[in-house]
Amino acid sequence: MPQGDHIELHQKRHGRRLDYEERKRKREARKVHRLSKDAQKLLGAKGKRFAKKRYAEKAQMKKTLKMHDESTSRQKADDVQEGALPPYLLDRDQTQRAKVLSNTIKQKRKEKAGKWDVPLPKVRPVAEEEMFKVLRTGKRKTKQWKRMVTKATFVGAGFTRKPPKYERFIRPTGLRFTKAHVTHPELKCTFNLDIISVKKNPNGPMYTSLGVMTRGTIIEVNVSELGLVTPAGKVVWGKYAQVTNNPENDGCINAVLLV
Repeated sequence: MPQGDHIELHQKRHGRRLDYEERKRKREARKVHRLSKDAQKLLGAKGKRFAKKRYAEKAQMKKTLKMHDESTSRQKADDVQEGALPPYLLDRDQTQRAKVLSNTIKQKRKEKAGKWDVPLPKVRPVAEEEMFKVLRTGKRKTKQWKRMVTKATFVGAGFTRKPPKYERFIRPTGLRFTKAHVTHPELKCTFNLDIISVKKNPNGPMYTSLGVMTRGTIIEVNVSELGLVTPAGKVVWGKYAQVTNNPENDGCINAVLLV
């Protein structure tokens, strides 16, 4: 058995250290200082390889930032003014600011770049102590490695629980949701739609993979019954929405469709 499988098996059985996320965050914060030090000290072939790698990363970052900016251009105005113009104004074209890209293409670029205009751009971060409840189970009650999720969660239709021995996170059945009340901002109507998946939880990737839904979470909902179509004429099946309430307090999920 490869060494990596032993590590994964150990993580499934015993979980990670309780300070794993904090140590990882600090390691990431120190990374920029280490890169700066390397950039100043590396010489020769190593220095060239390092500079080439950093250049590629910076070029990619600039491309991503450029995607966020909406391109504009000048186009000729169609309206013609009545009356004669003086000779010195005849060679001047009346122009107007016009968007080059259609809204659909711009939205796709924003999606690709990971940028969204959401109803709730800033939300309160949820502490790990609030999100998880420590469970002491089994004979060895000194090992406190099980956690019960105290927030609303989503699990897929074919979800099967792991054996209790290997289960690290427990998602209670009473806090699992499969439907959401989604409001369409332009139609001013609310629909009860099926949840397809949890796209992004602002508190971190771990909560996203667990399917935890807190205020500000981006979820994907099934909008096939609304009859939305793309400019090409295809029926839209899934669309993103942002959760606007605290589901664990209200007993339901309210969301606003991102259009």
